[in-house]
Parts: sequence; C-alpha cells; structure tokens
Amino acid sequence: MNFDIKKIRKDFPALHQEIYGKPLVYLDNAATTLKPQVVIDSITNYYSTINSNVHRGVHYLSQQATEEFENTRENIRKYINARNTHEIIFTKGTTESINLMAYSFGKKFLSQGDEVIISELEHHANIVPWQMICEEKRAKLKVIPINNNGELILEKFKDLITKKTKIVSVSHISNALGTVNPIKAIIDIAHQHDIPVMIDGAQGIVHEKIDVQELDCDFYCFSSHKMYGPMGVGILFGKEEYLEEMPPYQTGGEMIKTVTFEKTTFNELPFKFETGTPNVADVIGFGSAIDYIKKIGIENIIRYEEELLKYATQMLCGIQGLRIYGEAKKKAGVISFLLKDIHPYDAGIIIDKLSIAVRTGQHCAQPVMDRFGIPGTIRASFAFYNTKEEVDKLVEAILKVQEMFN
Repeated sequence: MNFDIKKIRKDFPALHQEIYGKPLVYLDNAATTLKPQVVIDSITNYYSTINSNVHRGVHYLSQQATEEFENTRENIRKYINARNTHEIIFTKGTTESINLMAYSFGKKFLSQGDEVIISELEHHANIVPWQMICEEKRAKLKVIPINNNGELILEKFKDLITKKTKIVSVSHISNALGTVNPIKAIIDIAHQHDIPVMIDGAQGIVHEKIDVQELDCDFYCFSSHKMYGPMGVGILFGKEEYLEEMPPYQTGGEMIKTVTFEKTTFNELPFKFETGTPNVADVIGFGSAIDYIKKIGIENIIRYEEELLKYATQMLCGIQGLRIYGEAKKKAGVISFLLKDIHPYDAGIIIDKLSIAVRTGQHCAQPVMDRFGIPGTIRASFAFYNTKEEVDKLVEAILKVQEMFN
C-alpha cells in the first residue's frame, strides 16, 4: 500500500476537531491512540445487530458473536505468530495481564527466597504486582539499572541472575523515555539459565513487528487501545506449557468446566483464564483495528514513525533551554523533555491552550523520574497519523511557553 498520510488522517474522526478554536494536534499516543472509523463502526454494528453473549448460546446471534469473537483471537495469533490460539488470553488490558501473571505464575512457581527480576524503566503496572506477590511469597524483587541515556545495563542484568531467579519481567519499549529495550538479548540470556521471560509489550506492539516465536519469549502482553482499538481489552500470550501449569487468576463463568459443592474443575485453555461475560463488542473492535494496521502495513508504519521521530528530535534539540530525557541509541515514538526552570505542569497547561495534547508528569514511571532527579517530564508521543507540520506546531508552542515565562 502507498503510505498516503492525508488519506490516513481522514480515517480518524477525532483528528478533525477544534480545541480552543484551533485544530487539534494529538501527541499523547503513548497514553492511548485515536480510533479509525472502521473500529468505531464495528463496535456500533455489534450493538446494532448481533449483540449477544459468546460460547453459551445455540441461537443464531450467539453463534455469530462467538464466531467474530474467536476470529479476533485467531487474527491476533497470526499477528504475533503464536503457535496456538489457546495461547492467546483475553484480558482487560496490559495491567490486568501483568496482574494475572504475577498472581498465577507467582502462586505456582514462587517460594520463599526466590527472586524476580524487573528493570528501572518499568511502568508501575510492571512493578507493583511483582512487589505484592514477592511480599506474599517472601521472595526478592531485583532491578536492572539504567545508564544516563535511559538504556538497560545488560552486564548488570547478568550479574543479577542466580539459581533462585524464577522469572524476568521487562518492558519492550519504555512509555516514559521511548527506549527500545534489547528484549531478544534479555530473553536469550535468561534462557541460558532456564528462566522464563515476560515482556510488557504495551508500547512495543504498536511500534515494532512482533513475532513471539522468533523472540522465543515465554509471555508477551499488550492492550488494544494502544494500537488503535477500543479500551478495556488486552492480550496475554503465554507458552502453553506454562499456562497449563498456572492456576486460574479469577473464577466464575466460562472458566468453569464442572461445579459441585464438593469440587470444581476448570476449563481448558484459553478459557481457564477468561472469567465471566467478556467485552465482546470491543474484542470484535480490536479485530478491526488489527485488520486496519495490516492494511496500512506495519513496515510502512515503522518507517514513517522513525522518520517523524528523527525530525521531531532534531527540531526540539534546536530549542535553547530544552533538555530531552532518554537518549538511547534505539528509540520509538516518544520524546520526553523539560524546559529549564519551568515546571512540566505549567508548560503543559499552556501547550494545551494552544490545542496540542501532550502528557505531563511521571507517566506512571516514578522510579525513572527519581533516577534522573526530576519531578516529571513533558512527553510528546507519536503515531503514524501525526505529521511534521504538527511537530512544527509543537515547537511553536514550546517557544510560546518560554516567551511567557521569560
């Protein structure tokens, strides 16, 4: 497909609105991406027509809902090249996927004195669940440090591994700094010691082509809403041999096979981990988002976003008094920065009034901010519907902020 940015932008209705009397410039894509019309239409179509629960009905509408729901599972399996559809677990999002992992994996495989390794770059969602299960199991949480460029120090990671290390859980791409972590190297190092690896792919899935068999990761999780799909849906991919061993995270509904007052038996994969009535409409909408990405082409998306990030980095580096945090050799989609002597919240308020959506604060990554000794950053995060002209508007807004404070 020819990458036609003007045509692509027409697909996203939220882009075509005015904020404070000016055209919206949306640069908060790391928080959530906008949705193309085809995704919105698929959700509307579900509620307007089939609007039925899945897996439990013999009537026509239930059969239709089940077919579309399971088609999305197969679509995702192909998209990340998993071996089996039953290795694709639907969750509410990346956060629930990690909580499921920490609880279920921890319950089965963690004991007193064991160790879990995460990194200094992690989102809170990949810190707190592991902290809690480590406290419960009296295990130890260990942290891979980062250098001044915001890159993981692999030699330190190797030093952290012991015979008591039971799992490594790291992000693919940092939501706060945009660092692309060397996850293949991390996986290979861990596997040399027979240690499974969990990848938080919330940012990775949208900026990289993912092949879980090529990576050989044991678990990979992500959210629909980061990749142009609806909120409230996520995925946990897990290798079958681990998922079979892990106990259910929650109970009730579809995950039940048989129930008596004496004993309950659990359903087979993937349903063992999918409780209650699922978010059918948004799962189907997620399928439409995957189809949309495939139509544009992930290679085209990556190429365009790399060019846009390079341009934005050059433009922002030219602003006196602006400092970028996160200068890794390999980055994706994010520029996190501060303006000298101007609090990020103050700058963010002015930038917002100029109709530009950026994120300010700690980005649910307080340890990253503590590492650099800063209260937070202003974060501009990009998607393939953004343009160089929008970057220019951001530059103008930053100069306006500096002018007002000077």
